Amino acid sequence: MSRLPRWVGGVGSGLIRLAERLDARKAAAEHDTAPAPEAEAARATAPDRAPEPAAAPVPAYEPGPGDPPGHGHVASPVMAMRPDPVAAVPWGVRVAAEVGWRLLVLAGTLWVLMRVISAVRLVVLAFVAGLLITALLQPTVAWLKRHGVPRGVATAMTFVSGFIIMGLVGWFVVWQVTENLDGLSANVQHGITDLKQWLLDSPFHVTQDQINNIADNLSKAIGNTKDLTSAATEGVQVILEVLTGILLAMFSTLFLLYDGPRIWSWILKLVPAAAREGVAGAGPRAWTTLTAYVRGTVIVALIDAICIGVGIFFLDVPMAVPLAVFIFLFAFIPLVGAVVSGALAVVVALVTRDVFTAAMVLVVVLAVQQIEGHVLQPFILGRAVRVHPLAVVLSVAAGSMVAGIGGAVVAVPLVAVTNTVVGYLRAYAKENAARARLDVSPEEAAAVASPPPPPPSSP
Repeated sequence: MSRLPRWVGGVGSGLIRLAERLDARKAAAEHDTAPAPEAEAARATAPDRAPEPAAAPVPAYEPGPGDPPGHGHVASPVMAMRPDPVAAVPWGVRVAAEVGWRLLVLAGTLWVLMRVISAVRLVVLAFVAGLLITALLQPTVAWLKRHGVPRGVATAMTFVSGFIIMGLVGWFVVWQVTENLDGLSANVQHGITDLKQWLLDSPFHVTQDQINNIADNLSKAIGNTKDLTSAATEGVQVILEVLTGILLAMFSTLFLLYDGPRIWSWILKLVPAAAREGVAGAGPRAWTTLTAYVRGTVIVALIDAICIGVGIFFLDVPMAVPLAVFIFLFAFIPLVGAVVSGALAVVVALVTRDVFTAAMVLVVVLAVQQIEGHVLQPFILGRAVRVHPLAVVLSVAAGSMVAGIGGAVVAVPLVAVTNTVVGYLRAYAKENAARARLDVSPEEAAAVASPPPPPPSSP
């Protein structure tokens, strides 16, 4: 036991001597590397002397994938000088990539939205029809409320009277068709006979065998029992879907007429707070555009139906009133509806009267459509809902591909409303930018964003 303290004391004295030796070596190294005073003075008195080259940078000491913590490998100087891969990509390629993936996201979102709309197409079309009917009937409710009628009573009166009028129009069309069906069949048979004779005598070199083959093919297509059965089944399904859509449209119209402002306030609560002000300003303008479109389309369609119906009546074409009603209904499909309804009137005149009467009906239809396109629509609809004809054609085609006739009807008002909303949001963003840049009131920012037109120049 007496040896243990002696051994510990020996270890302690050895450690002390080792520390003294290390301190002495460190002091000697600092003395050797320190510049001499004479050299410092010579360097200070020689300003024209070129500076000494800087020492080469020491390569970074980076850990390798298999090195333990605290160890590593020396990075290559070439790798340290290599540029960032992102900086090596050209600016145009980067912009195209940024735009491309955003377009892919938008296209995917649009595709999913179209799939959802196709899955619930009946509900969407019924609601949109209710929205269009509400835009047509809402001014009447507002007029009754301004004259002291309670909101519930005004809504009920407008709703009942509006759907009664639409029901009477449908009943009148059906009644006229059934009343004139027998006479129309006889006229059609007589007209087909005259058309055959005209084709045989025409310079088109149509033979009797060709006409007989066409008639046989039509008879086989009509007389196929299997096709008739499947067509009847599909007809029953279509009738059920139409009745369901009418009921949904009626309920949508009723609630939109009565609780429209409350529904709009609830929708605004779902919008993020940062965009709520812009959406709140775009909503009334979109509704004004939709109301103007529906009201103007109804007036234009009514004028077209009356003018073409009167012309058909004086030309002694059968079923002039039902044809006028069909022209009124098809007028809600821009461009395409006018062509289809006009062609229907010409065909009826051709098979029931003669070629001259059909040509006169065609002249009447074309004249009314020219007046509509160049006078009625610019004057009644105005610039608020003016859409380029190319946009009208493309929207009608896309709407018909997505949802048939219903999609073709709602395509143009949707495009008109979207145009109004986008224009307002663009002006709103410009106004906010001007307000933030100038730190002025909203009125002054609006004046800066949309300055007044210059005064007219003197002649």
